Amino acid sequence: MHARDLTFVLGFMVFLTGAAEARLSVVDKISTYRRAPPADRLDLATRLGKSFSALSPGLDKEYFLRCLEETANVGDPRDIEIEAAVKLCVAAEGADPSK
Repeated sequence: MHARDLTFVLGFMVFLTGAAEARLSVVDKISTYRRAPPADRLDLATRLGKSFSALSPGLDKEYFLRCLEETANVGDPRDIEIEAAVKLCVAAEGADPSK
């Protein structure tokens, strides 16, 4: 996936989530994700999966749930935005040698 495609998809996600105040969006901090209710985490992963699965079938809801959970619980990511974590997840999926 090209950086331009990733930027477009993430920008589109910000646009889609701008009107919904209670929903997690890619501009929230990963620390907010960590404290969010499971339903909000699932909602975000579902939206990400719908946006990215067309670009790569492995980038589905389950993948984003697992990857964002791991990112949120490793180290101290308090200042990282979810957008940066999503970029890491996308890059990691493309680099996975088991694929």
